[in-house]
Amino acid sequence: LAHAAGVSLSVVDGLARQGVFEPVAIPPQPVVAPPDPAFARPALTPDQTEAARRLAGTAGRDGFSVTLLDGVTGSGKTEVYFEAVAAAVERGRQVLILLPEIALTQAFLERFHDRFGAKPAEWHSDLAPRKRERVWRQVAEGQVRVVAGARSALFLPFRELGLIVVDEEHDPAYKQEDRVFYNARDMSVVRGHLGGFPVVLASATPSLESRVNAEQGRYARIVLPGRFAAAALPELRTIDMRRAPPARGDFLSPMLIEAAGRTLERGEQALLFLNRRGYAPLTLCRVCGHRFQCPNCSSWLVEHRFRRQLVCHHCGHHEAQPEACPECGTLDHLAACGPGVERIAEEVDRHFPQARTIVLSSDLMGGVKRLRLELEAIARGEADIVVGTQLVAKGHNFPAMTLVGVVDADLGLANGDPRAAERTFQLLSQVTGRAGRTGRKSTGLLQTWQPEHPVMQALVSGDAETFYQREIAERERAGLPPFGRLAALIVSAATRAEAESHARALRRAAPAADGIAVLGPAEAPLALVAGRHRFRLLVHGGRRTDIQGYLRGLLSRAPRPRGSVRVQVDVDPQSFL
Repeated sequence: LAHAAGVSLSVVDGLARQGVFEPVAIPPQPVVAPPDPAFARPALTPDQTEAARRLAGTAGRDGFSVTLLDGVTGSGKTEVYFEAVAAAVERGRQVLILLPEIALTQAFLERFHDRFGAKPAEWHSDLAPRKRERVWRQVAEGQVRVVAGARSALFLPFRELGLIVVDEEHDPAYKQEDRVFYNARDMSVVRGHLGGFPVVLASATPSLESRVNAEQGRYARIVLPGRFAAAALPELRTIDMRRAPPARGDFLSPMLIEAAGRTLERGEQALLFLNRRGYAPLTLCRVCGHRFQCPNCSSWLVEHRFRRQLVCHHCGHHEAQPEACPECGTLDHLAACGPGVERIAEEVDRHFPQARTIVLSSDLMGGVKRLRLELEAIARGEADIVVGTQLVAKGHNFPAMTLVGVVDADLGLANGDPRAAERTFQLLSQVTGRAGRTGRKSTGLLQTWQPEHPVMQALVSGDAETFYQREIAERERAGLPPFGRLAALIVSAATRAEAESHARALRRAAPAADGIAVLGPAEAPLALVAGRHRFRLLVHGGRRTDIQGYLRGLLSRAPRPRGSVRVQVDVDPQSFL
């Protein structure tokens, strides 16, 4: 007003105090423009058209249903479920699209904008508080029609929610394992059931739970068997590390190095995948054998050479990288054991000094903003070799990438997790699926010490169905989810004695019940995390067991936690550490 009238601010303030002006409430600026379902309808293949017709039909009417959209990497699942989003928006309903990783959102937002002429509202931990408040309020008022966000977006106060899409539904990132335990995929199904609207679960490698639900008729299943525009899936081969070992002190097989060289000669991109952050997972002294361990956790400190620090990946403890051993004082005798992505990048620079190399890892300096810029640079072809962790496996589209090398394909199999084979198959399928998405001939090479393992055989043969049926049969035989129920009781305390004592008291309080077994207590594999000692009990029951009722009875009979003791209940645990 002052600018328009050519006066000072004090004149306007004085007139306002005298009541000269009439106050008019101006509605807040919309966070995003409303999406237009007819803005840019895509040209779909016959398979995609049929899948989109079925999904749009589901989203275009009331009633709860769950549909599993099962398509190979690069088959165009996003474009297909966008048609369901369009159908829901045309009906005047709000839509929630869940994504497993914040770094994915930028590329996804652009694809959404290209289809609907406007971006969806974002919801994730990287939002500024003021923006978060505006999104929350406009979702509640119904002004925001589509939200794309992380798992916490499930709890936004939608006014007219009519569709939830869970992209990459198999991803472990949907499980919240801090304070309140929940799985956002399962809670999406619950919310759809309570609200009476459809839910779409999309993945190239569905979870066993979703596959079994589809086979038993609880979920509908739509399959996209081929890539968009008839692009071929990468040819996968194993490299037997017993027959083609790397040079002494190295971690890349000569066969993988040779394949990367040929890829660079053709002007194409290569991805080297290792699901281990930092430079080396263990540092020790060659003289006295001292190993650098976290003072707060029962885990080794990981060397991060870029930052010159030793870091604990569980509690965040970090310390400067020493030059001498703190135990014996010997200089220059500290050895880095094993590889992380930084060490692989160092090896790549030695073999290909002229190549432009990018390291992608969630803990690099610059956070999400830098990560998004680097992903965009790779998509534009501004890098020759990408070295990355599981971050690179999550739905990215790199047009020039034709080679994917998995440095340690056995890494995920080396633990007692009942989901180890499933997780490894999903992760390696996703990461090798980054290659050849624009139709170029592509290759995936898996460095492994056990090429005869069923997971490796399933990947190389491309026979996912046989792998799924074998895993489903093994789960059914063992009575594990989805054919049984599991719940973990995690007891932690400031001292080992307190934690063990309360865990044993819980075990004594466990009532006898048919079809339910209580295992433990036992020290957790990670027995000390952030200064707290941890014991675990595992409750195992049949598929129709009321395990929540059993847990309520157990906890009501058990002594109340005292002092520093804390008890956490995790129904359907995804991590057994």
